[in-house]
Amino acid sequence: MLKLGITGGIGSGKSTVCGIFARMGVPVYNADERAKWLVDHHPSMQQAISDVFGEKSFENGKYNREYIASIVFKDKTMLEKLNSIIHPVVLQDWEEFCIEHKSDTYVIKEAAIMLEAGGRDTIDKIVLVHSPAELRIQRLMERDQLDRKAIELRMNSQMPEEEKMKLADYIIYNDNEHSLIEQVQNLHQLMVSSAWMS
Repeated sequence: MLKLGITGGIGSGKSTVCGIFARMGVPVYNADERAKWLVDHHPSMQQAISDVFGEKSFENGKYNREYIASIVFKDKTMLEKLNSIIHPVVLQDWEEFCIEHKSDTYVIKEAAIMLEAGGRDTIDKIVLVHSPAELRIQRLMERDQLDRKAIELRMNSQMPEEEKMKLADYIIYNDNEHSLIEQVQNLHQLMVSSAWMS
C-alpha cells in the first residue's frame, strides 16, 4: 500500500483536492481534523497538555483553544512542547488508519504543515496543491471573512511556496486554468499503477 501526502498553503484548495480523491473511493486521513478530535477525546494527551499549560487548558472538559493559542503563538518553545505532545499521538492514529485500510491500493494523509513538521518519514510521496497567492487571498477573504492583512500574516508564517514546490514529488495546480478533476484522475492512475508495480 502506498501512502500519499497532500499538503498546501492556506487557501490552496487541498481539502477540495482530497474531496475529489475521497469521491473516487480513496481513504483520506485529515491530520488536522484528527488532531482536534484527539485533543478532545484522548485522556493521556489531555493530561500531558494540562501538566505543561496548567488547569486553564481545559474548561468543563473542553479544550481551551484560545488560551493555548495565546501562549504558543507568542512562544516558539511552548509551541514545540505542544507539538511534542500532539504529534506522536496523531502519528499513532495515522498508523492505525493505515492498518485499517491495508487492503486499499493507496491512502492519503492531508496535512497543512506536512513539509514543515517533517512528516515526510511516514509517507511515500508528497503532493503539493499550488495556487497563486492572490487567488488564495481572494478565496480566504470570501470564505473566512478575513481581511487581507490577517491572511498575509498567516501566509508569511508558512514555508515559502517556492521551497514547497522543490520538496514535492507532484504538484496539482489549482489556478482556475487547469482542470482539478483531470489532474486528480491522472495522479490516481499513476498511484494505482505504481502500487501495482511495487
